[in-house]
Amino acid sequence: MGTPMIRVAIAGLGTIARTAHLPMLARRSDLFSVVAVSDLSPSALAEFDVARYADASDMIAAGGFDAILLLTSGSHGALAGQALAAGLPVFCEKPLALTRAEIAELPETDRLMVGYMKQYDPAVERALEELDRIGGPSAVHHVDVTVLHPSGESQLAFAHLPSFSDVPAAALAALRTRDDELVSAAVGDDPGAQGLYRILVNSLSHDLSLLRLFTGAPATIDHATTWPRKGVPEPSVEVTGDLPDGGRYTLHWHYLPDYPAYRETVTIHHERGSLELVFPSPYLMNAPTQLTIVDGPLRSVFTSVDEAFERELAAFHSLVTTGESVRTGVAGGLSDLITSQRIVRASQHAVSGEALAA
Repeated sequence: MGTPMIRVAIAGLGTIARTAHLPMLARRSDLFSVVAVSDLSPSALAEFDVARYADASDMIAAGGFDAILLLTSGSHGALAGQALAAGLPVFCEKPLALTRAEIAELPETDRLMVGYMKQYDPAVERALEELDRIGGPSAVHHVDVTVLHPSGESQLAFAHLPSFSDVPAAALAALRTRDDELVSAAVGDDPGAQGLYRILVNSLSHDLSLLRLFTGAPATIDHATTWPRKGVPEPSVEVTGDLPDGGRYTLHWHYLPDYPAYRETVTIHHERGSLELVFPSPYLMNAPTQLTIVDGPLRSVFTSVDEAFERELAAFHSLVTTGESVRTGVAGGLSDLITSQRIVRASQHAVSGEALAA
C-alpha cells in the first residue's frame, strides 16, 4: 500500500502561502491535495478551482478535508481551537498565539504542529547530530545568534507577488484591532514593549525555536534592550542570558532596510570548536543553509538543497497519517511565547499584562 494522500484546506493566501507552502504542496502532490481555501480577498480566492470561503471559520465548519494549514498573519489561537474541536489535525504558521490565555483554551492535543521550518533544515539536523556527538547541550559554551533583516519588499522583489486591493476594509480593521488587543493583553500598551514583542513572535521566534531544539529554552534573561528608542520602524534587539546546562546565549536582531541580502547566523561554540549555521532568505526555495563544522584542527562544510519547507510539510503529513510526533507542538509554541514575554519584561520598556507573570 502506497503513502496516503491527505486532503488539506488552506486558510490565508498571502506571502508565506504563495512563496513557500503552495509551491511545496504542488511539488508534493503525492502527499497533499488542496481541496479548500479561504482568504479575505475575492480576487485571491478566484485563482483557485476548489471550495472557496471568505471566512476560515465557515470553511472549518463546512469540512470535507482531512487537515488544515493556518497561514494567516497574527494569532492562530482561535482558528486552531475551532479546527481541533472539529477533529482536524492543524498546521499553523508561527506564532501559535499572541497570549498564553489563548493557548490555555486549546484542547490537549498532539495533533497540532507549529511551522518552524528551520527545525527541519537538513543543515540544522546535521548540526544536531554533531552536537550529540560532542556531548549534547551540556557541551555548549555559548550560542550566538545574529539576524540581519532587510526590508520585506527587497527580499520579495524577485517573486513578483500579486497585490490584492479588494480586501474588505472593515474585515481587515477588525483583525488588526483583535491582534492589537491581544498584544496589549500580553505585554501592555507601551509602544516600545509592543514593538519588541512583535519582533520576537514574528521573527526572532525562529531563533528561540532553534535554541529550544539545541539546548532547551533559555534559563534566564539577564539583559534585553532595543535601540534607537525613536525614529525607526523596527529597532535593533539584543538579548543575553543563561542556557539550561550552564552555557550562555546572545541574540542580536537588526532591521536594515537597504542591507543587500537577508543573513541569519547561529553559532554554537564548544571546547573543541564550533558549529556555525548561515541561513539565507527564507523566501528562496532550495537555497542551502551552510553549516561549518570546526572540530579541533579539522574544518568541514555541509550544505544541502533539500528544502526545509518541504521537509516540514512531510513531517506534518506523518503527523496526520501515522501520529508521528513533531518538533514543535502546543507545548513548544507556549514555551517560545513565554520566553518572548520574559524578554519584554527584562527590557527597558514599561510592561503590564501577562508578561508581568512570565
